[in-house]
Amino acid sequence: MITVTKDMRIGDLLQLNEMVAPFLMQNGMGCIYCPSSIAESLEEACMVHGIDSDMLTADLNDVLREYEESQNGKVAESN
Repeated sequence: MITVTKDMRIGDLLQLNEMVAPFLMQNGMGCIYCPSSIAESLEEACMVHGIDSDMLTADLNDVLREYEESQNGKVAESN
């Protein structure tokens, strides 16, 4: 699993996993598809929206880890 860091670009994060966009929007980043925001780092986007970047990064990593674990469980069940 890739670990999300604050210096990662929003555009790169959106390509990691289908869970990233809904997570960011639910956490106050409604304009993640704007051309300027795609080039921003997660930390820069958090600053613009008044969001704690450390907390958001940790929460996003948790969501991605849980998603990956659930997907791995589905693969194991089908075998």
